[in-house]
Amino acid sequence: MDEKIRELTGIAAAVAGHCQKCFIYHYSEAKKFKIEQKDIEEVIEFAKAIRSAGNKGMDEFVKNTVSQ
Repeated sequence: MDEKIRELTGIAAAVAGHCQKCFIYHYSEAKKFKIEQKDIEEVIEFAKAIRSAGNKGMDEFVKNTVSQ
């Protein structure tokens, strides 16, 4: 895996996993490797969509489980 993919994946995982320290690290590394800001922003939005879907799915699961 090249540096760009590794750091973009790290950024996405940090955003989806709510890890501020991880985000700071991978964002800093992405800047060192001169990854374009538009690519960083795109992966952040992608991770936010994943996080949102997971949150919604969990909310629905809890609601259905409690109502049984």
